[in-house]
Amino acid sequence: MLELLSGLDESLFHAINGAWPSGDTMMWWASKPLAWAPLYVLLIIAVLKKYKSRASRLLVLAGVGITVGLCDLVSARVLKPTAERLRPSHRVEFVDSIHLYERADGTVYKGGKYSFVSSHAANHMGVAIFLGAVLSGWLWWLVLWAVVIGYSRIHLGVHFPGDVICGWIVGAGLGAVVLNVIRRRL
Repeated sequence: MLELLSGLDESLFHAINGAWPSGDTMMWWASKPLAWAPLYVLLIIAVLKKYKSRASRLLVLAGVGITVGLCDLVSARVLKPTAERLRPSHRVEFVDSIHLYERADGTVYKGGKYSFVSSHAANHMGVAIFLGAVLSGWLWWLVLWAVVIGYSRIHLGVHFPGDVICGWIVGAGLGAVVLNVIRRRL
């Protein structure tokens, strides 16, 4: 069963990766946290407008920090070293069939060694669920933001679709747990 799922994951990866070469630069920037700075500023403004007390504002900020910390801990420190699934960009058998992003200096971006689960997907979906719930009207926009970032990781050749989907699940779960703890105190 695991071989069947892995085969489907690899086939889907090959269908997505390289299908839109003109989107490389856009997907590269979609994966960069600094590129989303205007969104972060809007989110800060939304939190400041909705929550008037300093304590509530600090709780929301703490919730974001705890969500990202937990998502990163589980994805990068627990699941990746446990699963030891090589990224597509590190798979020798994919060397001739994979499309990787070439940076301006001519080097190819490959990411770290392991891919399961995507930390980008987990972190961003966790934040999307947490902030989307504490800020009225933001949930679906933030989920879309997390989906774009997850897709970018497949496009760039550093994650299989299953890595991203499972990252979204981890992030959504941890974001919801932090939300349930923090929401009672807001």
